[in-house]
Amino acid sequence: MKSYTQLLQELISNALHEDIGDGDHSTQSCIDAEQQGKAILKIKQEGVLAGVEVAERIFKFVEPSVKFNKLKNDGEAITNGEVAFTIEASIHTILKCERLVLNCMQRMSGIATLTHQYTQKIKDYHTKVLDTRKTTPNFRLLEKEAVSIGGGVNHRFALYDMIMLKDNHIDYAGGLEKAINKAHQYVQTIKQGLKIEVETRSIEDVRKVVEIGEGKVFRIMLDNFSPAEIIEALPIINKKFETEASGGINMSNIEAYAKTGVDYISLGAVTHQAQSLDLSLKAELV
Repeated sequence: MKSYTQLLQELISNALHEDIGDGDHSTQSCIDAEQQGKAILKIKQEGVLAGVEVAERIFKFVEPSVKFNKLKNDGEAITNGEVAFTIEASIHTILKCERLVLNCMQRMSGIATLTHQYTQKIKDYHTKVLDTRKTTPNFRLLEKEAVSIGGGVNHRFALYDMIMLKDNHIDYAGGLEKAINKAHQYVQTIKQGLKIEVETRSIEDVRKVVEIGEGKVFRIMLDNFSPAEIIEALPIINKKFETEASGGINMSNIEAYAKTGVDYISLGAVTHQAQSLDLSLKAELV
C-alpha cells in the first residue's frame, strides 16, 4: 500500500502534467524565466479552509526552495478578505501552480465547509458523519482529506480496504447468509484482517445478520431506514455490531437520525453536493 505522501505526490505530478503539457506558453512568452515574484491567497467567501498543506506541497514539488508563509491553517474558520498564505518563488512556478492550487483548495474548502455544517448539526450526539466513495475520480485522496478537516470520519477509502456487502452483492451471492459466509471464508483464507460490513434493507434482514453474523460482521448498515425503524432495529442489534444509517439523510433530518443512537451516518452529499469556495491567487507587486 502506498502512503498518503506517495499518493499525493502522484496526484500532483499527474495534475501538473495534465495542465502544463509541453509548457506554460502564456508565461514563457512574456515573463523572464529568472524573474522572482510574490503572491497571496485571498479568501473571498466564509467557510472552513482546507488545502493549505496541499498548496505548499504543490509549490514545493515544482520549486523546493519557495518561501511559503502560512497565515491560516487547515480547519480554521475563514471570512471574506482574509489571506490564507503568501508565496515567494519564481513567477514561472507561481503561474504554473496557480490553477492546481486553486482547484484543490476551492474544492477541498467546499467539502470541509459542508462537512462541518453537518457535524455541527449533530455535535451533541455520539453519532459520527462518514463519507462515501461518491467522489471525483482521481481526486478521492483530497476529497476524503477535506472531510476529515471538516470534522467528518473517513469510511473505507476504496474497494480494497474493507468488505461492504451491499444489495447487489447479496442478491448476486444468493442471499444474506451465503454472502456473509463466503465473505468470512475469504477473509480467513485470502485477505486476513479485512472487516466486513453488511447492508440491511429491512428489520428481517437485521435479525438475520444478528443471528448469523456475530464474529464475522463488524458493522450493520441500515439502508433507507426511517428514524423510527432504526429505533426498532437498535435493540435487536444490542450493540453487538457497529451501526450505520445511510440513504435519504440530509441537513433537515440528520439530527433525527442522530437522536436514535446510531453510531454513524454516511453521507455521499459531503463530497458530491459540496460547492467550491471562492478563493483567488493574486500577484503582489512591490
